[in-house]
Amino acid sequence: MATTPSDDSATPITVLGLGAMGSAIARTFLDRGHPVTVWNRTAAKAVPLAEAGAATAATAAEAAAASPLVVACLLDHEAAEEVLADVGGAAAGKVLVNLTSGSPAQAREAARWAGEHGAEYIDGGIMADPPDLGTPHAHFSFSGSRAAFDAHEATLRELGTGTYYGADAGLASVEFMAQVATAYELLIGFLHTLRLVRAEGADPAEFADRVADSVADDYPALLRGIGKAVRDGAFPPDMGPLSVQAALMDDLIDHRRSLGVDTTRMREVKHLMDRRIADGHGDEGFSGLFPVLGDGS
Repeated sequence: MATTPSDDSATPITVLGLGAMGSAIARTFLDRGHPVTVWNRTAAKAVPLAEAGAATAATAAEAAAASPLVVACLLDHEAAEEVLADVGGAAAGKVLVNLTSGSPAQAREAARWAGEHGAEYIDGGIMADPPDLGTPHAHFSFSGSRAAFDAHEATLRELGTGTYYGADAGLASVEFMAQVATAYELLIGFLHTLRLVRAEGADPAEFADRVADSVADDYPALLRGIGKAVRDGAFPPDMGPLSVQAALMDDLIDHRRSLGVDTTRMREVKHLMDRRIADGHGDEGFSGLFPVLGDGS
């Protein structure tokens, strides 16, 4: 075992899982002066942290028993389930912070497990790369036990900027998955558009520079307006009436088709517009497509 730091005011922390992110979490806490105990199924991954001053544990249960605050950062929910099963009764009296990515339902399942084993539970989502940990560029979503979060908020914020979303353990995952999904939806559409730009002989990098400027200037207000429209169920003509937008869609689809660029996404948008217009909502804006999403027709 490695020796622990002498600062008795720093909360002892256990980190379960030493992949790239878990190792960065452990190192960040070590750098902030916390006594840190680490465990990983492949013990060799603990060596660099042990050399930096972390204590190592032979089992997940032994690691969990070493600290009042236990942070799990595993590959996926299945791996987390296996490790928590190994922790078992050692979770009693601990605060378990699960930073393993997973669905809201899986977070709520983990919270039930923690409660059954006498632990307080906080779920978390990490929106950062390992080198960003310990800086304001690392963003975390948290949900679960309010009392546990209040007790350890200052410690958790040493990892980066954190926001608490509520006592429902699934809310952090809702935020995390929605943020990530938005990025993927945006970026796959952007890649399709760059194929179009390049096929026409224009410079994709120069176009990307211009889009980046327009996103920074125009899109924040548009996104906020659409979010409010969906919440309130009232859909103003945010990008112009659908009846006008739909006419443009045919040109966008034909342009892509002529260049051999995939039209699937644009045809889906046109189909939704046509349905909404046919239902008598042609005066609404793009946000007016929300009511016809996911109804299976």
